[in-house]
Amino acid sequence: MSVALRILAALAVLAAAGAWYWHVSQLDGPPQGFASANGRIEAERIDVAAKYAGRLKDVLVAEGQTVEAGDIIAVMDASEIEARLREARAGVRQAEEGLNEARALLDLRQSERVFAAQELHRAESLASRGFSPTETVDLRRSQHATALAAVESAKAAIARAEASIEAAHATVARIQADLDEHILLAPRGGRVQYRLAEPGEVVAAGGRVVTLLDLSNVYMTVYLPTDDAGRLAYGGDARLVFDAAPDYVVPATVTFVAAEAQFTPKYVETASEREKLMFRVKVTIPPDLLARYRDVVKAGVPGIAYMRLDPDAAWPEDLAIKLPGDD
Repeated sequence: MSVALRILAALAVLAAAGAWYWHVSQLDGPPQGFASANGRIEAERIDVAAKYAGRLKDVLVAEGQTVEAGDIIAVMDASEIEARLREARAGVRQAEEGLNEARALLDLRQSERVFAAQELHRAESLASRGFSPTETVDLRRSQHATALAAVESAKAAIARAEASIEAAHATVARIQADLDEHILLAPRGGRVQYRLAEPGEVVAAGGRVVTLLDLSNVYMTVYLPTDDAGRLAYGGDARLVFDAAPDYVVPATVTFVAAEAQFTPKYVETASEREKLMFRVKVTIPPDLLARYRDVVKAGVPGIAYMRLDPDAAWPEDLAIKLPGDD
């Protein structure tokens, strides 16, 4: 046999093998009572942003670092607001001194009222016996009324001083709240995906400083045709197999099925597939499982989601749950 014939024969064998593989791969699909679709692992993204415009004093996290809820992410320069806070606290002390003065004035007015009442009593007693003119009694009555009014005025001054103290404390609390906003905290635990600003930069109000991935809410979004989506149940069982770790099968749950059909994403390979209306489905990994493997969870990893359509269907052996460390 010539070399050319050998090459042709080899090509024919390869072509036949390729055709057989293509045929098998087309027939190979999810078992009866199940559906499958390709997708990528996603995690909820959280943007940590500045509430107020200002200059970044420090950024305390690096990309890829894991943080817990409440950890300090970044610190804004707050020298101006700290000065305002000191001024407000001085205003509290000033208002408290005003209250002390008002109370001392009330004591004085109370003493004057008592003296005026005694003088009126003497004048009325002397007048009843004819030893004091009517004009003196009228004068003592006027002085007594003035003393009573002074007492009420002093009480009102105390109320004003107390209100001033309350307002001063409210001002301190407001400025303190603004100062607290200059320390950017992680609202939830997660992993730093992007560090978007550096120390010394001026950020606008609402400017993003760091983007976190919430590793307690990790899911895969897939698209299913109408027939499959209509048979899915919320809370139904699912399995995830990742391209990077095909030997493992991760349990998951169907947590969302879109109420309306939509076109599949633009990255779907063929035009005919893009023309089909599909339903968006979210398959979520249990939080307790994510906590166990938090250090190895990564967003963007592609894989296949298998979803059970028939609640009575048993999972095939090759889709039995298998996790790292179970060997």
